[in-house]
Amino acid sequence: MKKDINFPKVQGVHIAILREQVEKEQEWAVYIINENNHDIVDLMVTSKGYGEAEGKNIQTTALRRYIEKVEANSSLKFEIIPEELLGITNEFWLSYYINKTIYDKKYIFLPDSLIEENLITVPIVNKKGVLIE
Repeated sequence: MKKDINFPKVQGVHIAILREQVEKEQEWAVYIINENNHDIVDLMVTSKGYGEAEGKNIQTTALRRYIEKVEANSSLKFEIIPEELLGITNEFWLSYYINKTIYDKKYIFLPDSLIEENLITVPIVNKKGVLIE
């Protein structure tokens, strides 16, 4: 059972959503940021969106993906958020291993958090975005 597993505190691994210019359009790309001096491996990422837009309840399909490795002091782009989903909650659940220890954390971007006032320069990628540590 999950409650019986000891999950150490996640440190140095973040999720960031970056505003990127692609051709003449802007898009919001989701990155895993690994600021540690060691690789993280066997990552499982679950993402979903939920909330209300234009007076309707919205819930996206949960997407699950396996990522073999994010190297030390690097980042990995793994998803694009469609424009119509920016105004709802976007949730990412990340599990990964360091050596034989599993780490697990949920990252939640609240509705309308992807706005100009919240943008910072995200470490490792050095682009503007919203970072959750």
